[in-house]
Amino acid sequence: MLRSVSLRPTGRAGVAALLIAVLLATVLTVRARGTEVSWCARHATDAAARSQIVTGTEPTGPSAAVIGDSWSVGLGLDDLGGSWPSELPGRVRVAGFSGSGFSHGASHCGNRSFATRAASARGADLVVVQGGLNDHDQSDADIRDGFRTLLTSLPDKGVVVVGPVAAPARAASARRVDATLADLCEEYGVAYIDASAWSLSYLPDRLHLTQSGHVAFGQRVADELVARGLLG
Repeated sequence: MLRSVSLRPTGRAGVAALLIAVLLATVLTVRARGTEVSWCARHATDAAARSQIVTGTEPTGPSAAVIGDSWSVGLGLDDLGGSWPSELPGRVRVAGFSGSGFSHGASHCGNRSFATRAASARGADLVVVQGGLNDHDQSDADIRDGFRTLLTSLPDKGVVVVGPVAAPARAASARRVDATLADLCEEYGVAYIDASAWSLSYLPDRLHLTQSGHVAFGQRVADELVARGLLG
């Protein structure tokens, strides 16, 4: 017959071991949360800095607002102003936040979904929404909800969505997100740029772009926008 085994500490040694285990777990949790907070603070700082950089040399030409993730911000670059939106024609502003996506749960820094930055697109002739890689672990339902909320927040705006590239670190999940976004754009009549097969150069994390990768990605997006008569 099996006998129950008590997991309660016995004696001073047991109590001491339990206290050490609890203390260690607490320290590790605090460190993890501290790291997360520091990353969020850095992302917020980078986002604010990138939003102040306006690229383009046509003061009376068409304007574009880019809502995106770390690729639009330029995470990993020495110069945030060299992120891919700088390759677009016209006057371009960026409202990006590293780690964000279409769904409200994509970011570890609270709700930083694309819809929360829709107001930044006021006055722009075109809104370019780029992302999806950070939705890799979010459900299709949550992605759809975030997409609908974003469109509702962008009334009377020309909108084009640039889907996720199959970055090596998230290639498999990126394909699912790409398919979901393509279906949503078709359903809502939004222009969609399928970037899933684009070959680009990545930093060692196999997720973020090198400087040359940003240039190549930006030029491909610019070519698509011009070819479709959306910007130029």
